[in-house]
Amino acid sequence: MDFSSNDYLGYARSEDLKMKIAAELKNQPHYLLGATGSRLLSGNLAYAEDLEKEIAKIHRADAGLIFNSGYDANLGLLSSVAQKGDTLICDELLHASLIDGARLSNANRFIFKHNDLNSLTQKLKNAKGNIFIVTESVYSMDGDIAPLKEISALAKKYNAHLIVDEAHALGVIGDDGLGLVQKLGLEKDVLARVFTFGKALGCHGAIVLGSKNLRSYLINFARSFIYTTALPFHSLVAIKMAYQNIKGKVDIQKLKVNIFLFNSIKTDISHQFIESETAIQSLIISGNDACKLLSNKLLRNNFDVKAILSPTVPEGKERLRICLHAYNTIQEIEALVQKIKEN
Repeated sequence: MDFSSNDYLGYARSEDLKMKIAAELKNQPHYLLGATGSRLLSGNLAYAEDLEKEIAKIHRADAGLIFNSGYDANLGLLSSVAQKGDTLICDELLHASLIDGARLSNANRFIFKHNDLNSLTQKLKNAKGNIFIVTESVYSMDGDIAPLKEISALAKKYNAHLIVDEAHALGVIGDDGLGLVQKLGLEKDVLARVFTFGKALGCHGAIVLGSKNLRSYLINFARSFIYTTALPFHSLVAIKMAYQNIKGKVDIQKLKVNIFLFNSIKTDISHQFIESETAIQSLIISGNDACKLLSNKLLRNNFDVKAILSPTVPEGKERLRICLHAYNTIQEIEALVQKIKEN
């Protein structure tokens, strides 16, 4: 029973989505198996540019640029957008791809305490040049949600630009699953949003959404976009069909029901859960050995729950990362919680 993958809506295993992809490919009989080069050389397609426009419209953005992965998107965006003399202010629990992108830039880099507005304010007061606040909407290890409305207000107050990684919010946050920025109506207050397709959409790739100027800038300066072979046509089709699927909302509502169920019955577990209203539920099991032991016990009972160990997470914060999905049954969720209680 899958309680570990990021396939929140079940699209990676969806027979319906497979058939839609196959039908779209049949309508494009002359497509190539590979992109044959970077998008600045032989790898660009009108299909890719139309898809970028379509996704931007769905997310109420002016423009978008597709990257080969979420890692590539974050690396390319942060390493290029901030220049020498500028300041990147990053949440301490940012994903490694954002950290690496920030390190590759020539900007000053400040770290603020996780979701701590007071800490962020202190960093903003000391920032110089163009200021960029970098946060995730849903954090991949804790499953908690950023106080984005308050962060956006601080960005306005200190004339800072806001960058939001929505990787784990797509398909999960908002009635339509289109992320926290849209749920809060902050589309015009954000410099850039990053959505990855390898999680709730069940395929591969990512997109950076923002202004037309930002798109043009990234085409010319984001090295992880410029110097890599483009996504193959099949990947573009999978992305397009997955976005069409998400409009149905049925799977999103199933996921929300499962999240509510899990949160309502996990309260009897003696171990410490990190508070989360998302598909990611983290159960703190201090110590690598103890954490691996419980994960292996669950696996022997047919529950696939991964142990996240230090140094991936801080020592003492090792945890079981439980991922909920639209396709997990009530019986599976109840059985998982009961098995954890027994240990």
